[in-house]
Amino acid sequence: MNDTTLETALIGGGCFWCTEAIFQSLRGVVQVLPGYAGGRRENPSYEQVCTGTTGHAEVVEIKFNPAEISYADLLRIFYTTHDPTTLNRQGNDVGTQYRSVIFALNDTQANTAREVTKEIVDAQIWPDPIVTELAGPTHFWEAEEKHHDYFARNPETGYCSAVVAPKVAKARKLYKDRLKSAS
Repeated sequence: MNDTTLETALIGGGCFWCTEAIFQSLRGVVQVLPGYAGGRRENPSYEQVCTGTTGHAEVVEIKFNPAEISYADLLRIFYTTHDPTTLNRQGNDVGTQYRSVIFALNDTQANTAREVTKEIVDAQIWPDPIVTELAGPTHFWEAEEKHHDYFARNPETGYCSAVVAPKVAKARKLYKDRLKSAS
């Protein structure tokens, strides 16, 4: 498979360590990179983004094969593996950098994002209104190397065992049929 058959999704569902770990295990996902998007500062650092003053969200850039997993299915998984009803927070992670956001990279993705959002609302999966931001294309700034594969490299840290591991376990249970291997 060459890169021309791959598509890219850019989403933020709170801490990028959680989001990265969830999407890496899915069949059809070729690469997941943590990073920052949607803000004003060029090439921001993790420390700068954590201040909440850059306007950036923690996001993941997902390279995927649409013949194996659709953009719509990525968004369905996104909506069911984080809380899209809390403004600028995921659990104890609070700030605009933890907002729920979909950066649609083209009109097709924007239309799909609106359709999937409506589908999730209509299904009443969440008791509260969805506050996920739907934004247009933006520059993706790749996070520092120490944030890549963070959960896989640091599963025993307090944050990973208390926050990331339960989200990953939930995703693996919900989407067992979509995993790359029996995890």
